[in-house]
Amino acid sequence: MPAPPLRTSPGALRAGLAGGAVSVVGLWLVQAEPSVRLDALFATLAHLSGLLAGYGVLVMLLLMARVPAIEHGVGADRLARRHALGGRYVLTCCFAHAALALCGHAAHTGTDLLSAAVDLLGYPGLAAAAAGTALLVCVGLSSARAVRRRVRHETWRAVHLLTYAGAGLAFAHQLAGPDLAGGPLAAWLWTMLHTTVGVLLVWYRLVVPVRQALRHSLRITEVRTEGPDVVSVVMQGIGLDALRAEPGQFFRWRFLGRRLWRTALPFSLSAPVRDDTLRITVKACGDHTRRIRRLRPGVRVLATGPFGALTAHRRTRRKVLLLAGGVGITPLRALFETLPGEPGDLTLLYRAGNAAQLVLRDELEAIADSRGAALHYLLGPSDGPFDPLAPRALRNLVPDLDEHDVYLCGPPGMHTAAVIALERAGIPARRIHSEQFAF
Repeated sequence: MPAPPLRTSPGALRAGLAGGAVSVVGLWLVQAEPSVRLDALFATLAHLSGLLAGYGVLVMLLLMARVPAIEHGVGADRLARRHALGGRYVLTCCFAHAALALCGHAAHTGTDLLSAAVDLLGYPGLAAAAAGTALLVCVGLSSARAVRRRVRHETWRAVHLLTYAGAGLAFAHQLAGPDLAGGPLAAWLWTMLHTTVGVLLVWYRLVVPVRQALRHSLRITEVRTEGPDVVSVVMQGIGLDALRAEPGQFFRWRFLGRRLWRTALPFSLSAPVRDDTLRITVKACGDHTRRIRRLRPGVRVLATGPFGALTAHRRTRRKVLLLAGGVGITPLRALFETLPGEPGDLTLLYRAGNAAQLVLRDELEAIADSRGAALHYLLGPSDGPFDPLAPRALRNLVPDLDEHDVYLCGPPGMHTAAVIALERAGIPARRIHSEQFAF
């Protein structure tokens, strides 16, 4: 049996990042010189906010480096949310650093803020820092919810690449700053941190995907209709066991067909990997997903991954409830087939508007019969008089609900309602395992 993949737990990641922040503050404290002068006070606080901003940029890049141990242990959705929160933190620190440095220089020279700003921008290192901050602001604005809804995904990703340029300009500025330029050891450690994160980014976002594409030679073998606006795409390659993909995980798929090759789309595996075959099941809900229905056998596919933490390793109880909504059945269908368990240990609840919207129904019923598992369809409109996800309804279907782990996947509205109902039914949040792909 292959060794289990290395996973970094969410708690370990939080502790590591917090320890790094404490070390940055410690670096500032060691070199800070107490003073009651106003300009010195502004300057030392500017140094602290600048160091924290630089560290925040490193953390943001690390979270999106797609390091397997972090992705598989924490989950891509959590990483994306923390990355978004980190962006707000970085911009706040950048603005604080600029404002404090400007006030400090104005107090030191006895000039007004405008004259101080013009004077500071005359230094090449500070001009580079200002340009880097402007690039990060552009990235932040493009990620604002109101803007994100109005721009194409490809445009948003292109703007996001400015983060690397902004980080590079900020790094050059930091090396010339007083907290690093005056200490060779501190400068060396700061450079090594940036180099390590840079190597991880290049390796996992560039080298590994190219190597996988060349090694596995993945191509479409079938596009099969599963229901209204839903298709399964079956792909075959070479040596796919080396990917070590687990049921519940997803890949980022780039189909090298017309009008699809520019975008990497995240879809979960809807069946375990076997016979060098991968399968995804996709519902047409946008331009890209509608084009997938028109793909033909023979089209080359670039698959990056696997990603995600909605796998068997999260399980803490013998009994498991799988709760799916709509096309969210895809990762849970793979888990329904593969999660270890005796007859009666597994229950699948599948929420849909009507019977026609049930996806992979024949497969689910065959799995339930062969494994002695329970399968229930929860049909009806979401705004109907009866809520099948209400705590009492869930307990009627699963009387020993509090003895279960719950794996949950579905659209945002259903996900939120299900989490509230499960917690009211007595399931603690730590036993509700989910992964949302709307990030």
